[in-house]
Amino acid sequence: MFRWAVAFAFALVSAIALAAAASWATLAKDEVHDPTAPMLGMLQEPRDALGQLAAKAPDTAGNLVSWMQALDAGQITPRTNIHPETIVKLRTTDVLLRNTGEMPMVRFPHRQHTAWLDCSNCHDQLFAQQAGATRINMMLILAGEKCGLCHGAVAFPLTECKRCHSVDRGSPEHAAFGKGIVREATQ
Repeated sequence: MFRWAVAFAFALVSAIALAAAASWATLAKDEVHDPTAPMLGMLQEPRDALGQLAAKAPDTAGNLVSWMQALDAGQITPRTNIHPETIVKLRTTDVLLRNTGEMPMVRFPHRQHTAWLDCSNCHDQLFAQQAGATRINMMLILAGEKCGLCHGAVAFPLTECKRCHSVDRGSPEHAAFGKGIVREATQ
């Protein structure tokens, strides 16, 4: 029974990897790279670069890799900084963005962001360090400003609404913030 379950799980992961690989356009056909560029062959094809990661840390959007899952599992070890003098400050606080109209509220997780980026990438040019002090709305984000600078470009796409709009009003997670908008993360 156990062998069968392991074989099934392996087959499922392999199928996911094959499906993911089939969905990545080659560099010559991705409508981003110049197919006549003489050095195009020097670049790694997405299926080769991402296939194994997509199998181990699958996602349903973007490039089909769950980058935080891959990072947490030790499958990748990205460079923490370019300049050796940079001190990485991993933050674990969550910020609750309540002004979301009829959509669920947004929980901004610092941990997932500071695992990749130094605070200076966002503060104070994009966002004030004081919670609630920055005007953020979907029009700005869709225009490639604020969160949209990365989401839709290098982070999961903006079509994944529930990844950000994840806190229902009146839910236990909402109650955990109390009247405040910042709390220490629970995960």
